[in-house]
Amino acid sequence: MQASPIRIPTVSNDTDWGFCFHLSQQAKVPAYQRRDELCSSSGSGESEEDTTAKEEKAMDCMSLPKEKLARCQKKIAQLIKKKMNTQANKELIRCVILSRIIFGEEHWKCAQALASLAYGYLTLRGLPAQAKKHAESAKNTLLTWKGSVTSNKEKKNILEALVMLYYTLGVSWLLQNRGREAYFNLQKAERNMKELKELFKGCVCKSQVSEKDLTVALGRASLAIHRLNLALAYFEKAVGDVIATKGDRTLDLVSLYEEIAQIEQLRRNHDGAIQYLQQMLLRYIL
Repeated sequence: MQASPIRIPTVSNDTDWGFCFHLSQQAKVPAYQRRDELCSSSGSGESEEDTTAKEEKAMDCMSLPKEKLARCQKKIAQLIKKKMNTQANKELIRCVILSRIIFGEEHWKCAQALASLAYGYLTLRGLPAQAKKHAESAKNTLLTWKGSVTSNKEKKNILEALVMLYYTLGVSWLLQNRGREAYFNLQKAERNMKELKELFKGCVCKSQVSEKDLTVALGRASLAIHRLNLALAYFEKAVGDVIATKGDRTLDLVSLYEEIAQIEQLRRNHDGAIQYLQQMLLRYIL
């Protein structure tokens, strides 16, 4: 049964949250633009003191959403750790709303929050249709900002969001048996991952999407479009990555060896398939 579209919920008994929504209706432009507008009004008969007072009031109004955003982000990690996936996804929705209030809809940080929500719908809720919808909403904004940022920190955050976004799109298409679309988007995730590694000398250990997850997804997408040799190469790379980080006795290798054995069967390399199945069984014994 197809899941119904998700609506962003309101919290009627939370007065602070109601205030945030009231702000969101007024805040259709980013906070820094609203402050600029306040400054420009000083030439219309207002004193400098009046302008300063308005600026301070605007800053005070924004402090509540910023505090709530920080709490939401912290709460998400705690909920995921406790396997409370539905509640974690609700907090991701709140992060999108708060980011929209604070930064404006066209800011990369709002798009980053949307990309995280899309990834949450995929990995926490298993809802690829909703995941695709939010990922597509974030894509154009992130691509626009990618070419204009100057700070390495901002570029890192945008690249990580793009990896997460394209990974989400790719896996969502794969779950809907659309192999070509899946492979196309996962290749884009791979290119952004490569750019991220080049920018930070190979360190992507804190990224939401691991290199191993992306490599496995590329392997499965390659298999879906019947490129067996390419699928095998991706899975063998994933095995190498896991061994390098966790050693050759980790149970993380079991599912990889099983999928490689299936690929070898399709390639009619039955001896190779048997060898990988033996490796898989060996992990259970060890």
